[in-house]
Amino acid sequence: MNIIWQLLVGLIVGIIARFLLPGKEPIASGALGWLITALVGVAGAFIGGTIARNLWAGENYAVGWIMSVIGAILLLLIIRFLFGNKTT
Repeated sequence: MNIIWQLLVGLIVGIIARFLLPGKEPIASGALGWLITALVGVAGAFIGGTIARNLWAGENYAVGWIMSVIGAILLLLIIRFLFGNKTT
């Protein structure tokens, strides 16, 4: 059940990050796009949460969510840089 919860939260974080970072992503669309969005969100949450725990001692959920979204945005920027922004 924990894995499903992490994927759901990662999907929310990924959607927020894609909403805040407009433009087309060079990743697949449809069902595969949603899965990749969830994975980027999970990875962003992990990276952002790790940074937040190292910079601010203790459990601050607001900072954790903000850093999770920032981590997901950074991953989306890296994906755009590596695979190119395929806007036409």
